[in-house]
Amino acid sequence: MASVGRGIRFNVVRSAVLVAAVLALAGCSGVRRLAIRSFAGALAGGADVYASDDDPELVREAMPFGLKTIEALLAADPGNQGLLLAAASGFTQYSYAFVQQDADFIEESDLGRATELRARARRLYLRALGYGWQGLEVDVPGLRSRLQRDPGAADAALASLEKRHVPLLYWTASALAAAIALAKDDAELSADLPIVEAMMRRALALDDGWALGAIHDFFLVYEGSRATVGGSRDKARQHFDRAMALAQGKRAGPLVSFAEAVDVGAQDRADFERLLHQALALDPDAAPGQRLANLIAQRRARWLLGRIDELFIQ
Repeated sequence: MASVGRGIRFNVVRSAVLVAAVLALAGCSGVRRLAIRSFAGALAGGADVYASDDDPELVREAMPFGLKTIEALLAADPGNQGLLLAAASGFTQYSYAFVQQDADFIEESDLGRATELRARARRLYLRALGYGWQGLEVDVPGLRSRLQRDPGAADAALASLEKRHVPLLYWTASALAAAIALAKDDAELSADLPIVEAMMRRALALDDGWALGAIHDFFLVYEGSRATVGGSRDKARQHFDRAMALAQGKRAGPLVSFAEAVDVGAQDRADFERLLHQALALDPDAAPGQRLANLIAQRRARWLLGRIDELFIQ
């Protein structure tokens, strides 16, 4: 683990030096833009360094620097779609894993601090959302205003998006959905919920197996948590089964999401316990590319099991 820490710290220092050098380039703007894009491509593709890490707290401390580095590069190259995707996904994941979840964990002991953290999480989601829209509008100018002006015509507005757009679709919609969930009293923002569904359905149609079934994770939560107001537990179960098949035993996320979003609402304590223990039994080292996500999901699984008597009526 020490070697991992040294490696990340070295990458941070090296990135700082490279960013300073790239942004200081003078003279030909074309050369400067080429240098920025060359470094930006390497930086945007470096998410695996975080995804495979075995120390969530180290990642918590390292990510803000990486995100601010991305923003510095975007200031010089605002249309760089790879960087916009990195910003949208990075801010969304950081906010969920290290801000919103912290709020959940401390709510019972410190409601005031939890409220502050949720407000911060919402701001970070909205920042991610802005970058996501910018990324999509590189290829489809005016997409956001078209969707907001006429959500009923969302399918037509999204029709030109291709399989290569799936990551941007997913992270933009995820950021919007997360912001809505933390701001239920914001009627203007909540009005965009149909846009979230339309974007996720377009992503699903283009590549339902993307990221080992992550889009199905969204729909199992979306359907399960709305079972009494238009959602469907049966549909949630279908998405769960598909997510599990695509995950190939490598992801704890679908197990934890179904237990929390569906089993609690259905008051199915036995299934809740079964799925969370199954998530905890997964070996994070068996799938290095999913290691960090699995460790974070397992942390939530332990927290949920610790609250089981509060969540289920005896």
